[in-house]
Amino acid sequence: MSKQTTYLLGILATIVLGSLLYSKFCCKCCEPKDKTAPNTTKVNTDIESAFHLKGSDFEYNTEKNFNFSNNFFNHLEPVDANINIGIEKLKTYFDKKPNGSLLITGYCLTTEKNTSAFPNLGFARANDVKNYFISKGIPSNRFEINGEIKAALTADNQTLVGPITYAVSNDIVDTKGDDWNALKEKITEDPLILYFNTNQTEINLTPEERQKIADLSTYLDHVQNAKISCVGHSDSVGDRNINIQLGKERADFAKEYLVKNGINPERIEATSKGPDEPIADNLTPEGKAKNRRTVITLK
Repeated sequence: MSKQTTYLLGILATIVLGSLLYSKFCCKCCEPKDKTAPNTTKVNTDIESAFHLKGSDFEYNTEKNFNFSNNFFNHLEPVDANINIGIEKLKTYFDKKPNGSLLITGYCLTTEKNTSAFPNLGFARANDVKNYFISKGIPSNRFEINGEIKAALTADNQTLVGPITYAVSNDIVDTKGDDWNALKEKITEDPLILYFNTNQTEINLTPEERQKIADLSTYLDHVQNAKISCVGHSDSVGDRNINIQLGKERADFAKEYLVKNGINPERIEATSKGPDEPIADNLTPEGKAKNRRTVITLK
């Protein structure tokens, strides 16, 4: 075999070997990405994300549910038309079932900030969805709401997909009359008191205070004609008429906060006592601070 032939065979072997190695190690990095591969969506299989109303003798199911932006409790618009069909069917069912009720459970992530006045963002989302049902003609006393915090939920980027579940029951909660009397006593004996610093523009609540707002909302849902009373107070510094106005502004501020969190404004009364009902000495800064307050309770 001539040198030239040997040389050509070597070149050919190199080309063949190089092609094989390229095919084995490099081609995968050039392959197009699978378009069906999952994106950033996370799924919690324990929680159904569809709009599924289910009870022992009632069921309605449609794919799209209420959705929410991360860290927010107001549902996103538009609401799917099939949801409204389901609500109408539930309303018809309740017309035939005087003891029918619906438990709405809302969910939130452990990583979300609670921007609501309620114990957690899941509870606030359930309350928002409840209000939507009420706007479609179902009485508020047909609902119970609950909120739970989860490590994972179905999400599409910054949108939580269907973090609401539903359970239809034939045991209306209004049959628990003694429970509502006990709740009223609990609220009135230990009302929610918000203290205000000068030029305060936001309200920061403790877990106990959030639960008090949840109790107030629950009581209004189930006791007809009940109302929340927001009474603003001031210290005694300055003109009394100005202090009366300051107290009213504090009461209005608290009312607006409750309304933003889904409580019907027609069920809230805001008034002022100004400096007339102090709970501490106005001679000290500490006493004045205690007197600048709004008391929120049942009327």
